[in-house]
Amino acid sequence: MNIYVGNLPYTATEDELRQAFEAYGQVSSAKVIMDRETGRSKGFGFVEMPTASEANEAIQRLNGSPMNGRPLRVNEAQPRQDAGRRPMRRP
Repeated sequence: MNIYVGNLPYTATEDELRQAFEAYGQVSSAKVIMDRETGRSKGFGFVEMPTASEANEAIQRLNGSPMNGRPLRVNEAQPRQDAGRRPMRRP
């Protein structure tokens, strides 16, 4: 199950994210999303857990829990909606 983790501290690392979720089961991957231009965290990430029951427990336990003073927003990731991006105009 793919899990969205929002309101991450900007200093959070992928290892810290993985450790938080490993308390509830096996973690396949943990990714903090970074801004391409600045290299800084965007404040959210994704965790993949292969077992739905473990993933659901992690969501229940970690949603609202603090990480470095910030309450995490944790829920099942939704498929990305096409934002209707328009092609770049060339001058």
